[in-house]
Amino acid sequence: MESGLPLIRHPAQGFNASQQLIKSDRGSMLTMSDDNVMMKQIVGTHAPDGREVDVKPLLLLVEDILKRATQQIDTSLTTSQAHAELEDKTHQVNFVSMLDALSYTIDRISCEIAYKALGGTDAHATTVSLFNMLTSYSWDAKLVLTLSAFALNYGEFWLLAQIYSSNQLAKSMAILRQLPSIMEHSGPLKPRFDAINNLIKVMMDVARCVVEFKDLPPAYISNEVPALSTAMAHIPTAVYWTMRSVVACAAQITSLTTMGHEFSISTNVAWELSTLAHKLSNILDHLRKQLDTCYQYIDEKRNVESFQMLKNLFEMIHIDNMKVLKALIYAKDDIQPLIDGSSKKRVHLDVLRRKNVLLLISGLDMSNDELSILEQIYNESRHQGARLNSQYEVVWVPIVDRSVQWSDPMKGKFESMQSSMPWFTVYHPSLIEKAVIRFIKEVWHFRNKPILVVLDPQGKVVCPNALHMMWIWGSNAFPFTSLREESLWKDETWRLELLVDGIDPEILNWIKEGKYIFLYGGDDEEWVRKFTNTARAVAQAARIPLEMVYVGKSSKREKIRRVIATITVEKLSYVWQDLTMIWFFWTRLESMLYSKIQLGKLDDHDPMMQEIKKLLSYDREGGWAVLSNGSNVVVNGHKTTALQTLLEYDLWKEQVPVKGFDLAFRDHQGRIHDIARPCCRFDFPMTTGRIPETMKCPECNRTMEKFSTFLCCHDEVIPDELFK
Repeated sequence: MESGLPLIRHPAQGFNASQQLIKSDRGSMLTMSDDNVMMKQIVGTHAPDGREVDVKPLLLLVEDILKRATQQIDTSLTTSQAHAELEDKTHQVNFVSMLDALSYTIDRISCEIAYKALGGTDAHATTVSLFNMLTSYSWDAKLVLTLSAFALNYGEFWLLAQIYSSNQLAKSMAILRQLPSIMEHSGPLKPRFDAINNLIKVMMDVARCVVEFKDLPPAYISNEVPALSTAMAHIPTAVYWTMRSVVACAAQITSLTTMGHEFSISTNVAWELSTLAHKLSNILDHLRKQLDTCYQYIDEKRNVESFQMLKNLFEMIHIDNMKVLKALIYAKDDIQPLIDGSSKKRVHLDVLRRKNVLLLISGLDMSNDELSILEQIYNESRHQGARLNSQYEVVWVPIVDRSVQWSDPMKGKFESMQSSMPWFTVYHPSLIEKAVIRFIKEVWHFRNKPILVVLDPQGKVVCPNALHMMWIWGSNAFPFTSLREESLWKDETWRLELLVDGIDPEILNWIKEGKYIFLYGGDDEEWVRKFTNTARAVAQAARIPLEMVYVGKSSKREKIRRVIATITVEKLSYVWQDLTMIWFFWTRLESMLYSKIQLGKLDDHDPMMQEIKKLLSYDREGGWAVLSNGSNVVVNGHKTTALQTLLEYDLWKEQVPVKGFDLAFRDHQGRIHDIARPCCRFDFPMTTGRIPETMKCPECNRTMEKFSTFLCCHDEVIPDELFK
């Protein structure tokens, strides 16, 4: 390299040459205002011959040299990662042959820079000469080859500086380079070395950025994309100023080895280098913005492609469920993407092969009520596994908004939920790709409210959301297919067990004993007091065995707590003290409605469905009461008609011996209802996946009016599916 050049010059001669370099460099930086003219000259030297040079391994080598030359230069890679990648690349046959082909060019550049610096040539002129030398190479190759030539000289300088005190050969060479003198005066030289190191860091950042543009996949982005076309138009400028910075840094090292430390006393080198660093930083910021935009564009294109591939995948027939599960959860085999809920160990997707898989899809806001009830049903089904036709597994798929930065509270919430689940869970939300999240939202209608998508052993979707039937029938709904859901509805009747099954065995005992039972709800304490006292008095007068149970309301949890406290203190009736039981009662009712919506049979002429819709509507309108005689539901009424019927007992008590209490009550309540006719109302949260376009009124069978409502009840956080 520089060994072909004289190492010792007359002090005055060296000083004048270096001064001329700095003077001309400063002048050209300040006076060349028309960058377009300058860049036209540079672009005019560019005549690539089509050869492809993979500069990435060469850039890694340069990065390693500059990093080891001085610890003040940062890299984008960790030491171990860079070293491993470097070892891998430099031992490849292709890389070795590439170096053989390029070493002559690198030597020429190195000698050209050193010769021009010693001769005091203008920095711009030196840079142009390099471009003329590299005319047939691509822009990224020009830049990396020039940096390689610089790394060769800079690395040699610092190698001698690091070992000359312990190696005699290095010591002799260092003396020729005036290194001992330079190192002895390293204190005054520190600003200059700091400025060089800072400039080198920016140079390497620009080089990495330029190479990244070259590596953008042409299958997903072309020059027609504005961000890429803008960047490509600016890359010649970025390459020019980086190569010019190389010339400036090399000039400083050359001046030191020819003039010694005295050179620094008479020049303001740090200002020159920091000016170049500032200019390069501005160029780098602009390129990085364009690069980020390009990556976003590519990401969107890939997401669209992946989304379509997912849709196509679910239209195909498979021999097992592995392709589908890999596409949804994690496609590679390099990690174990699942946590086994029973052992808390990581496992591969193979544990789900040819099994019925229930994908529990939710955000991190799934309520404790939902989790506890779901866990109860899951554990019961595990114990009943022998009677089930085949085994099924549940997998929690956490969906997190990628636009929200992952935080410690989110991490804590995720880990807490994951550790509490007895089934399989995805190891981390980041494994779920954007295209999968889009598919889950658009095709499976996920809207933050949990859903349970059922895949058969071949990976086919057999139910878009089995959560409704699981709430209603528990493990009896296995294998949780839509066909099974329809079959269960055909066997179902309007009876009290449908409302309370799996919640409270005490009520089931009352049913067996053939008692009259009032299920009632609402949040009006005065109405509750008046209703229960009147009902008890009527039951005594009619001499019937009557039990009453308060089941709360689907929302306003704090008000429900107060009502429960009043009922308990005044001993008004039986009451569910556990709010989870109340939550589950209303969740099951709402699931009955959603189940019918999902099956497309919401407005079928089904008397049972009409009663369920009435009950949900009455809850929204304030309060209600359901009277049953054992299992048989007699009346499902609004709070006003139910209480008025009891208050007017004297008007219909003569009918009790004739018709029986249940029918006499029903007939009188029916007459009051025909006069009162309360409004019917249904609220569907926007988080509900499938909201019906139209809905028939359960009272008059006319199409209901549709409104958009904003509502806040100032209550504590309650389950997502309950409309606040």
